[in-house]
Amino acid sequence: MNAPAKIEWSKARFGPETQHWLPRNPGSTLDHIPGDDGIPVLGTTLAQLKDPTGFTNRMVARFGKVYRAKSFGGRAVSLVGAEANELVLFDRDKLFSSEQGWGPVLNLLFPRGLMLMDFDKHRADRKTLSVAFKPEPMRHYAAALNDGIRDRVAAWSGKTFQFYPAIKQLTLDLAATSFLGIPWGPEAEKINKAFVDMVQASIGIVRVPMPFTAMGRGVAGRKYLVDYFTQMVPERRASSGEDIFTQICQAKDEGGDYLSVEAIVDHMNFLMMAAHDTITSSITSLVWMLAKHPEWQDKLRDEMLAVAPAGEGVGHNSLGELELTEMAFKEALRLIPPVPAIPRRALRDFEFGGYCIPAGTNVGINPAYTHMMDEYWPEPERFDPMRFAPEAVRARHKYAWVPFGGGAHMCLGLHFAYMQAKIFFHHVLTTHRISVADGYAPDWQMWPIPRPRDGLTVRFDPI
Repeated sequence: MNAPAKIEWSKARFGPETQHWLPRNPGSTLDHIPGDDGIPVLGTTLAQLKDPTGFTNRMVARFGKVYRAKSFGGRAVSLVGAEANELVLFDRDKLFSSEQGWGPVLNLLFPRGLMLMDFDKHRADRKTLSVAFKPEPMRHYAAALNDGIRDRVAAWSGKTFQFYPAIKQLTLDLAATSFLGIPWGPEAEKINKAFVDMVQASIGIVRVPMPFTAMGRGVAGRKYLVDYFTQMVPERRASSGEDIFTQICQAKDEGGDYLSVEAIVDHMNFLMMAAHDTITSSITSLVWMLAKHPEWQDKLRDEMLAVAPAGEGVGHNSLGELELTEMAFKEALRLIPPVPAIPRRALRDFEFGGYCIPAGTNVGINPAYTHMMDEYWPEPERFDPMRFAPEAVRARHKYAWVPFGGGAHMCLGLHFAYMQAKIFFHHVLTTHRISVADGYAPDWQMWPIPRPRDGLTVRFDPI
């Protein structure tokens, strides 16, 4: 396919807003990169979806830290290791497009979200949106989180239950108060289903929204949320609310203008998804680690009780005192990163690992693999929050740990994530012990966002 034809194909598939995309290069331009094209038509797609961790381990063992694979309709090159993460995420020379990397996966579902923007447009919108995460709004969010989490943890007390669906519902309810400033009410199941359908559609093998496909359900979920958010923008511009949605509706860009209604809806849709599913995954990971390592529950509890009494929660101004808690959370994010792989598209030719990789190549890095490399992490399978003590962090490559991305695209809501996790675990650990049955180990589904397939059966025993 020649370049003009490929541009027209891109416009037809992803919409007119993508006509500036660099055409994906012919697969033959990557023949010199070692790798595996898998089976006819599907390539390596099924192998990657079945066992993404095992697939990456096998590919690196066979081909090294630079390899190609053929999945989701085309060839791509994977780069692994901290140096690869730094090259792609810090992107000193503006070689890589996040929009064109994530676009083929997310453009029908989360178009024009912050992660699907590049360079000047990304910088401008990120600066405008950052008003929602300044200290004063964050103090308001902390109060709302404390109230919602305290009540829900009390409802779980003394019970054996599936933690993942329970925390997923809680984070959705918390998003209603912190993000939207409303009691969620009867729409909760529809909203939850829309988000689930959209995330699952991101890895659907069929990439067009045909009826009865994951992509079809995902696009329908997006339409529901677009309609829901759109009708709320005018009233929020005139309100005095302190929630994230109101803050973004009232934010103005460098020219003194409001974001358009369409831009607000797209950003809210993306931010809600990002905050809801990633924090659900991350908190679940740490609950599992603490259940396996109860001695760390005791260590964190001692730190927490020195900050605030049992069951009282922790205010925004005291969050920085929970240093060991933050280290434990970071270690859980290392072991089970909420975004296991990050795609980009090369805008110009570049070299890495002794290979010349041409413009137009889909390029991916793999935080999940880097987080388990023993050259950075001795005994990488072991849960050890002390890996994140200041002296250990200083001695390690800065890009060996990248659960929140890095560079210009570092997660805008990372401090919100730390805050929510610290408040949650303060309420849980100062009042309960977390346990699981002897010999129990959940099976984790790693893509698109990690979750335990059986829901993670835990027990919260009151202290």
